[in-house]
Amino acid sequence: QVQLVESGGGLVQAGDSLRLSCAASGRTFSTYTMGWFRQAPGKEREFVAGISWSGGTTYYGDSMKGRFTISRDNGKNTVYLQMNSLKPEDTAVYYCAARTGGLRSRESEYSTWGQGTQVTVSS
Repeated sequence: QVQLVESGGGLVQAGDSLRLSCAASGRTFSTYTMGWFRQAPGKEREFVAGISWSGGTTYYGDSMKGRFTISRDNGKNTVYLQMNSLKPEDTAVYYCAARTGGLRSRESEYSTWGQGTQVTVSS
C-alpha cells in the first residue's frame, strides 16, 4: 500500500496559478489510479480530478474542467494538479488519494489518502 504526501499549497490571488504535488512511497505506485479531492470549510469533500495508472485517461469535476490539469510521473512516484485561473471558491484543503482499479469520482472508492494541503485564493 502506498503512502501519500501532498505539497504545493499556499495563499494566492484570484487569477493566479498553482501546482500541487503528491509524492507516493512504495514500489507499486504505477499500478494505482490517483485522484485529487478538495474540501472547503463547512462543505463535503468534492472530487476534483482523477488519472488512470498509465496517465492515459483523465477525468475532471465539472467546475474544474478547462482550468485544472492532472498528470503523473510514475518514474518519480508523483501525481500533480496544475490549477490555473484560480478563484476564491477554489479555496479548500486539497487531498490526493489512491485506489486500485479504474477511475472513480466517489470519495468512498479511494482507499488511501494524504494529509491534505491548504489552498487559499484571495479576491
